[in-house]
Amino acid sequence: MSHSVSIMMAVHAAPVGCLPPPGASPAAVTTCHTVPVARSRSLRLRTRVTVFFALIALLAGVVLVGVSYGFARSSLLDERTSEAREQAFSNAALVREQLDAEPDGVGFFFAEELDTVPGGFAVLNSTNPGAPNTATDDLRQVTDFPVRLVDSVRARNAGTQFAEIDGEPYVTVGVYIAEHDTGYFEAFPVEDTSQTLASLLTALVLGAAGMLLLATLFGLATSRRLLRPLSRAADAAEDIASGGLGTRLDTESDPDLGRLTGSFNDMADAVQARIEREQRFASDVSHELRSPITALSAAVEVLDRSRDDIPERTRQALDVVVGQVRRFDAMVIDLLELSRLDAGATELNLETLDPRQLIARVAARYGAADVELHALGPTPEAVTIDKVRFERVLGNLLENARNHASGATRIELSSPDPLHFRVAVEDMGPGVAQGERERIFERFARGSAARHRVGTGLGLALVAEHTSAMGGRAWVEDRPGGGARFVVELPIEVIP
Repeated sequence: MSHSVSIMMAVHAAPVGCLPPPGASPAAVTTCHTVPVARSRSLRLRTRVTVFFALIALLAGVVLVGVSYGFARSSLLDERTSEAREQAFSNAALVREQLDAEPDGVGFFFAEELDTVPGGFAVLNSTNPGAPNTATDDLRQVTDFPVRLVDSVRARNAGTQFAEIDGEPYVTVGVYIAEHDTGYFEAFPVEDTSQTLASLLTALVLGAAGMLLLATLFGLATSRRLLRPLSRAADAAEDIASGGLGTRLDTESDPDLGRLTGSFNDMADAVQARIEREQRFASDVSHELRSPITALSAAVEVLDRSRDDIPERTRQALDVVVGQVRRFDAMVIDLLELSRLDAGATELNLETLDPRQLIARVAARYGAADVELHALGPTPEAVTIDKVRFERVLGNLLENARNHASGATRIELSSPDPLHFRVAVEDMGPGVAQGERERIFERFARGSAARHRVGTGLGLALVAEHTSAMGGRAWVEDRPGGGARFVVELPIEVIP
């Protein structure tokens, strides 16, 4: 029964509500409320390889800096200590000669003739009350030297000790002059040695940092080179998953990688052969069934027109036969259409149309002329789409609502962004269970609430296929107040 009543247009300013995020799969969104799920994330393999190289370089750098600096420090300080001891013993011999020759002139000798290094100083100290005590610097005295060194000399021993005097590092040497029971102490500055060690440490640290940087860059480059075949395999797998069954990997010169590419290509060949075989089977079966189904439909229609001449009990059987033959005929037509879509035999025939007028015509053709069309917010005045495919999509949604929910209650037109528009068909039926919202767009899939209803089980699969062919997506969600809401999102301008 056709309806001549046009679709009522009503602009509604209410918010669109929860809709799936752009780029989601046809049934990716199952409810209007999404709950974030915490996922444990590990480092990428490329990052782990790079970090491994960096850690190895860091460990090697620390060991290299420690060993090199320790060896250099030990060598420089040993050399400086040896020089200080040699010079201190030489100066102590001169002082002993001065004490032997002229004890009273030792003060002048310290002040004018004793040769000490720049920044260094010497002190002559004796515990005997009558023995001379003097220093090269009037501000210096024996208490400036380390207590352990002084005690060692007073115990008639010689000694060497590193010390910090007035905040500066020194090598201090003590020599016992037995003939005069006197201790000779001399301090040698090692500031230049400390500066040399600091410069060396800085150079070693900078070198280690440079080595760490180079190792990190090398690890990054190596990981990219090693993982490049895996990336190509992943890209090829994505292409195959998206329909590019002819995608293959190039052969590799490396034997290990060659085995990977060979196995991948063999697997892709097997998958392609199996899919093509199944597609040919479905297409051949559909074509072979078309002729007998057509003849059977014609015969059944003849019997249906003569139903007044048939007994009542036979009419009931005839009604069952007529319904099943018509359903079988519709299923074969849908299978043929899916076969053409799988084979890529259909092309996009784009036209620029007014979406409101197009929706009104499709709704009238499918017996839903009295269903109101609600335009939410600003909607496009013209869209460039394949009219035949769009009619098939919207018609199947209307038929689905009629078969499983007593008809559609509202058609909604909206535009979530300047590049897309959405058409939603709402009903007040039993809705779609949460766990079935993805699989109902698969072929011959039925929801639990529709298993005993009419239909071929291919309508929503055709909706998903045609929508995807036009660069869009389809999904189902809850209708506020109960029922289901089937949504189709398409680009305002389909790019072939």
